[in-house]
Amino acid sequence: MKRNKLLATLAGVTTLAVTLTACGSKEPAQDEGKKVEGDLTNKTTEVIKAEDPSKSPDTANSRKDTIVIGIDDTKGVFNPLYAKTAYDQYVVKAMFASIMDVKLDGSLEPALGDVKASEDLKTYTITLKDGLKWNDGKPITTDDIEFSFMVLSDKKFDGNFDMPNLNVKGWREYNEGTSDKISGLEKVDDKVIKIHLEEPNSAALYDVAIRPIPKHFYSQYYSQGEADKLMQVHRAPGVFSGPYKLKDFKQGQSATLEANENYYKGKAKIPNLIYKVTNKQTAMQQLETGEVDMNILTVNPENIEQAKGKGFLDLSIYPTNGYGYIAFNHRNEALKDQKVRQALTFGLDRKAIVDNVYKGYADVINIPESKVSLYFTDDVEKYEYNAEKANQLLDEAGWKKGSSGIREKDGKKLTLKFLASTPNEVNEAIIPIAKENYKALGIEFNPEQMDFNTISTKVEDENADYDMYFMAWGLTPEPDSSAIFKTKGALNRNGYSNPKIDELLSKGTKTNKFEERKKVYHEFYKEVNKDLPYIFVYQRRDMWAVNARVKGVNISPYRDFTYDLDKYELQQ
Repeated sequence: MKRNKLLATLAGVTTLAVTLTACGSKEPAQDEGKKVEGDLTNKTTEVIKAEDPSKSPDTANSRKDTIVIGIDDTKGVFNPLYAKTAYDQYVVKAMFASIMDVKLDGSLEPALGDVKASEDLKTYTITLKDGLKWNDGKPITTDDIEFSFMVLSDKKFDGNFDMPNLNVKGWREYNEGTSDKISGLEKVDDKVIKIHLEEPNSAALYDVAIRPIPKHFYSQYYSQGEADKLMQVHRAPGVFSGPYKLKDFKQGQSATLEANENYYKGKAKIPNLIYKVTNKQTAMQQLETGEVDMNILTVNPENIEQAKGKGFLDLSIYPTNGYGYIAFNHRNEALKDQKVRQALTFGLDRKAIVDNVYKGYADVINIPESKVSLYFTDDVEKYEYNAEKANQLLDEAGWKKGSSGIREKDGKKLTLKFLASTPNEVNEAIIPIAKENYKALGIEFNPEQMDFNTISTKVEDENADYDMYFMAWGLTPEPDSSAIFKTKGALNRNGYSNPKIDELLSKGTKTNKFEERKKVYHEFYKEVNKDLPYIFVYQRRDMWAVNARVKGVNISPYRDFTYDLDKYELQQ
């Protein structure tokens, strides 16, 4: 969905949705992992090649037909319409193909089919390729696309897709049960379907290019108004369209997949794929021992030097097309006040946090956009650490220091419950700095640590007891973030609402002319920077370490490793 973005997506290259993460022309590689002084405008991927691939451990070399990829723990939601976290999506994108794929430069190319927009941006026509099959041999048709949109429109659907923002004609009637069809879905034949929207939407190209699910499998679990019943097969999807199909899943341990012989691009060159659950503490060790072939590592000079020192690891380092943020719970009366949110931003030493973790391989950021985006602007308030300014704003907001040193208003103390996923090196940096910074302002900061999956579930409950939490969004090249920041957007979990933001986000999708859109989004970024639905923390670099025996890995800020899984080869 955005478009927000480690994804290129949720239900495909989807832009209305973003991916949730825990964070936590070719140029020469950085020399010996030296500090990079915070310029992430370079949109290329730096590749540091292994100096001695022969050092690859026997544990890895003995796997002749299997690649093992390390990821953080998944929630086991292996339906492309429902998967919310980046880690579930890594598994999903191996198993389900998208109508359109993301290229290295962020543009789209046909995959299962192609998508064309009408001149008025109100009709999107999907044309499937010939001869497409699910892994069980049944044809992939527009029936599957139509069925997928019915699930997305269902009143019990609880995935990230923002159907209200896409606004397909007749979706609401289907949602409310007054019609058993969606009038805006015009199935021309088995290969062509037209999607008619109520109003122009230049962002819809990303949204309609979903990863469809097979009607003949999922329809046995689905009836209109009962999309929640699909939950029973989230961990055991039975039919697939991607390069791999699920063989076994063990929560907290691994997902084991095998090649799909009916994959439309041809059978994957590596017969077996295992996603192995690791974490920041074990990732490097398991690369070293050969237990995993590739994993993402925190980018800092120490990790770069350590990975290079192994001799057999290729490193891909690139600006993340995404950002880390600290969310506010806007249902909290204190946090509804813009001055309080501004004070909490001025009063937090974000640069100290970022430098502590990434040591020059991340920048403090002040808007919900990646520096690799063509829509990015830096012409906004920088919120550099300023305790004096923060104190002034809190005073103006009526929060006065009491006898205990904690600020009070109307008899209530200013205390903040911060949900912190663990293990997570960013939270490990945030907690002591925020405690110290906020204590000096007269604010009690109380961290509550739990695993990432627990937090990601908790924050979806509008009645959950919390004030702030840290997470990250992955983005696509499409700048629309309506799902996150519009009032009642599908990913607006924190109760944020700003009529001006709603207006600007709507305006941004009414034209496909770049300069017009750029002007609108710059105005949006200025407003969101002033109003602060989040504390925007950083944009970092990502680094994937890959055993040099694995060939064919090609990653960019826009395109993750999953798009080439079928092309990977193991050097014998």
